[in-house]
Amino acid sequence: MGRYIVLYSAPISVKQRFAQATPEEAMAGMHMWIDWAKKLGKSLLDPGRPFGRAVKVTAAGTTSSDSPIVGMSILEAPSMDEALTMVKDHHHLRWAPDCEITLLEEMPIPELQG
Repeated sequence: MGRYIVLYSAPISVKQRFAQATPEEAMAGMHMWIDWAKKLGKSLLDPGRPFGRAVKVTAAGTTSSDSPIVGMSILEAPSMDEALTMVKDHHHLRWAPDCEITLLEEMPIPELQG
């Protein structure tokens, strides 16, 4: 089984989106997350959380970042194709215009395997 990192990108921050949502819209959004998590069951290793402020760190120092990444989750699946199936109809894609999901496969480090 492989581990896959799901990165959620959006043109607006979570804070902005939450501020725009009515209580009913916010509750409906929570139900979509809960339903998705139930559907995946044990394949959803970590449902993740929304992200707030971003800071870019380089050898020269730190600066604020306008990262479009607004959250993450961690999945377990036998292949990238199966992990893609888990997110292809994800409700995040309808959260706001131009929302995207990036799926990253974790690679094992043989030197660190037990």
